[in-house]
Amino acid sequence: MKTGDRESGTAAPQPFGDGMRRRAVIAGLTSLLAAPKQSSAQQAPAKIPRVGWIWGGRSAGNPIEVAGFRQGLKELGYIEGQNIVVDYRFGEGRTDPIADLAAELVALRPDVLVALGDMTVAKVKGVTATIPIVSMTGDPVGAGLVQSLARPGGNITGVSMMHGLEGLAGKRVELLKDAVPAAKRIALIYPDNPTNVRSLAQAKQVASELGIDIRPFPVEPGNELEAVIAALSREGIDGVDIEPAIPFTDYPLETGKVLLKYRLPAGSELRRIAESGGLLSYGPNLFDTTRRLAYYVDRILKGAKPADLPVEQASRLELVVNMKTAAALGLAIPPLILARADEVIE
Repeated sequence: MKTGDRESGTAAPQPFGDGMRRRAVIAGLTSLLAAPKQSSAQQAPAKIPRVGWIWGGRSAGNPIEVAGFRQGLKELGYIEGQNIVVDYRFGEGRTDPIADLAAELVALRPDVLVALGDMTVAKVKGVTATIPIVSMTGDPVGAGLVQSLARPGGNITGVSMMHGLEGLAGKRVELLKDAVPAAKRIALIYPDNPTNVRSLAQAKQVASELGIDIRPFPVEPGNELEAVIAALSREGIDGVDIEPAIPFTDYPLETGKVLLKYRLPAGSELRRIAESGGLLSYGPNLFDTTRRLAYYVDRILKGAKPADLPVEQASRLELVVNMKTAAALGLAIPPLILARADEVIE
């Protein structure tokens, strides 16, 4: 008798029936549905944010304006080329190409634009009214760039280099008068545009109280640096305050040397001018200010609207006095100024 025959009393194995086959298929499908899926959205790489950065200055020499911004990004965890892309554009000392450069950046469809300087921000604003703009400006309200510091409105926010309502031009005129007691005429060099009306008015008011005359001296990007200073020297100017203006912002080291050549005591918002031969500087720390712009970029990339982000005023001011320049000009800097100085260059 064969094994498995009915006569043996042992049941022979039976092939899968239709019911068993259906149950096996269903079990397999259930296990597939329960397994974690790799969706197409999960497989696609995360979108890397893109930032457009624009300034009228020069690209050469690792500008502090760029260095401060990059440091701010780094502190917030951004690494260029890895989790953020920054496209830089420079006017190279001219303002006329800014609108075209801004249009180039807008065509790249950035998530945020960063713009430095009142005129640059104004031109970028003229190119786009929708892309958020993080700005470093002087007087953004006076320039008509924002509605107010607390409620900017529109697509612009950022940091103002003003410090309170009084501004800083008047304070530098006061410092120059203290450092050069015999001064009767002080020139104010400033960019030839309407955004500097408040600074000029403040400087004139302080000068009037001190019994000195202010000589307004607007400059344009095409002006030659030495030609401007030589003209002031011929007019018998006793001192000069240099607002952030091209070509002085682009050639701060050369500016200090030319000032010494013509023996002109100078104050400026720009620390680099004091370091290179100017008499003193008093104003916001530029590295800190541009580093702060990265904070605004981060907030906007995370969903904040520029209209809701108040414009900050630069809070850290520094006074730098160049004693080498004072000695070369035969000036005795009052002890009170030296005591207040954040840095004295010996």
